[in-house]
Amino acid sequence: MPTDLNQKIYVAGHRGMVGSAIVRVLKAQGCSNIITRTHAELDLTNQAAVKQFFEQEKPAQVYLAAAKVGGIHANNTYPAQFIYDNLMMEANVIHQAFEVGVKKLLFLGSSCIYPKLAAQPMAENALLTGELESTNEPYAIAKIAGIKLCESYNRQYGQSHGVDYRSVMPTNLYGPGDNYHPENSHVIPALIRRFHEATVSNAPEVLIWGTGTPKREFLYVEDMAEASVFVMDLDKAIYDQHTSPMQSHINVGFGEDVTIAQLAHAVAATTGYAGKIDFDASKPDGAPRKCMDSSRLNTLGWKAKIGLNAGLARAYSDFLQHTAEKIT
Repeated sequence: MPTDLNQKIYVAGHRGMVGSAIVRVLKAQGCSNIITRTHAELDLTNQAAVKQFFEQEKPAQVYLAAAKVGGIHANNTYPAQFIYDNLMMEANVIHQAFEVGVKKLLFLGSSCIYPKLAAQPMAENALLTGELESTNEPYAIAKIAGIKLCESYNRQYGQSHGVDYRSVMPTNLYGPGDNYHPENSHVIPALIRRFHEATVSNAPEVLIWGTGTPKREFLYVEDMAEASVFVMDLDKAIYDQHTSPMQSHINVGFGEDVTIAQLAHAVAATTGYAGKIDFDASKPDGAPRKCMDSSRLNTLGWKAKIGLNAGLARAYSDFLQHTAEKIT
């Protein structure tokens, strides 16, 4: 919990799944001075606009959760936009935060920063040890640049200006505020939508791409938000003790993974689907396993609380409340 509940905290990307969860966690802890801006109010790729915003507001802390995100299709179709927009956003926010004297900043990355053939589970020291997954390489490069921006400002200005900029790398996230688009969504929201529609239409069968054998790790977004605030508020001496100046990012995962088949059956149970689930082995599986090594964060005293079944129930409830009517 922040020591000063009245300090001004800027959450960039507050309408996104993670940003909105961070706002909820901060409010629940009693923070009373949270600043937000919609994209219409502040374009973070516009250097002059970001400069003006920081000079006006002068926040004490910044959570940088804003990003241009999308699935494989979007990453493949718009690689230039993904690398440009994300580089501009993080460069503008981190530099202008420094310019107005922001001491504490948390940058949110992604597990795609790690090499596609990284040893499992993926530890922080796997960064920059191999080739990235080609489908989202531009996005991953931008996220790696964000980590290195934070580290470079710490190295150059940490002692002279008291700069303390940190980075967290989440595993696959899901929960309230997720994207349920039929083409651009990630696996959990895509399955929630498909099984919901199958339940409503009484479809006899749902066909899932791939063999169902790949394993993936999933973290409920509220857990991610709590981990973000936890890392932001860690005593600097403790944070420094568990990181190094050029490898300062911290993984945030659930600690267990499940097969896609197990996930599909769990989503089916959550939505009340009682039909048949089949797998189309002619379709690609992707990497056989993607799991984060979160032992560094666990050692620091944080562990995820919300299990997959409980998280899916909450996610489906949010879907029914905010999305189901729009797609039927």
